[in-house]
Amino acid sequence: MTMKKPINIGIVGTSFMGRAHSNAFRQVSQFFDLPYRPVLKAACARSAEGVRAFAEQWGYESTETDWRALVARPDIDLIDIAAPNNVHHDIAIAAAEAGKMVMCEKPLGRNAAESLEMTQAVERAGVRNMVWYNYRRVPAVTLAKQLVDEGKLGRIFHYRAKFLQDWTMSRDLPQGGTGLWRLDASVAGSGVTGDLLAHCIDTAMWINGPIAEVTAVTETFIKERKHQLTGEVAPVTIDDASLFLARFANGSLATFEATRYARGHKALYTLELNGQDASVAWDLHDLHRLQYFDHRDEGRVRGWRSVHISDGDHPYMKHWWVPGLQIGYEHSFTHQAADFLGALDSATPASPTFREAMATDLVTDAVLASARSRQWQSVAG
Repeated sequence: MTMKKPINIGIVGTSFMGRAHSNAFRQVSQFFDLPYRPVLKAACARSAEGVRAFAEQWGYESTETDWRALVARPDIDLIDIAAPNNVHHDIAIAAAEAGKMVMCEKPLGRNAAESLEMTQAVERAGVRNMVWYNYRRVPAVTLAKQLVDEGKLGRIFHYRAKFLQDWTMSRDLPQGGTGLWRLDASVAGSGVTGDLLAHCIDTAMWINGPIAEVTAVTETFIKERKHQLTGEVAPVTIDDASLFLARFANGSLATFEATRYARGHKALYTLELNGQDASVAWDLHDLHRLQYFDHRDEGRVRGWRSVHISDGDHPYMKHWWVPGLQIGYEHSFTHQAADFLGALDSATPASPTFREAMATDLVTDAVLASARSRQWQSVAG
């Protein structure tokens, strides 16, 4: 048996995404035959007690409470950033300058300017890098991409996506601080545009190519909230809802919608593409199925079919269970870890790199600019 080369992981952030990433690193070598084996070397968070508990639960060998100390450690090969958006920039640049590989939770930066500096840093240092846009790695979504690439849909006319939640509707909910930093624009960068729509945009451009221009509207429904850290009532500067129309470079049209004010929806992410010959649709609530319609089918039996993505010839599925048994959300992170580690010896890095993820931040910047100007906005190239 070939010995696997260890990759020592240092993770920054121990909340939701820290758990998702750690689970992926723990599971990936059990199911994928890779040349590299992740080692959970160190976890980092500001709370000494909290990070010790996290490290014990997930199997990290050591802890740090200062990310700078983590980056400086010679026994760390890869820095994984699973912390709030306002620290992505500084940690990624410091890690790159220290010669570390970098994986970063999305969005890459709070805006495209930050993302550019991060991208330049990893490219200048020549270190491998990736952004955790995990929905690309849901097997049904990957299959949709394959069908488009193979020309099964023909010329694409429409793309539509939405991501609906309802968790910030209470007027009593504070903004900022632990657990609620997504409601503070100084930390998050924006609201649902950079949080939920970023996922939709990344997937859309991965499947259907670059977005050329957008026209958008955003709304902040509750204008003031108490800040959790200061106790002061302050203006809310994030967007609670964001909707935009888009034109892709290939001429197809798109609608995108995200909100945290859709009562009854916790995480409704759907996408659909309509082409000359066929259409595909996907729903996160039924993530192991891809809906497919092919106009070339015989008329008597033509109709939407529900493809159960669980067979060995479906993307990633041969690594898991026997045909017919489905997988879930957490597996998309494991797939991303597998792709990253599997491409380390390849001339072509796993996608999305920082530069590829920066394209999403250019679109979200254009969306926010269009919402302010109430005019069509070209996406910077």
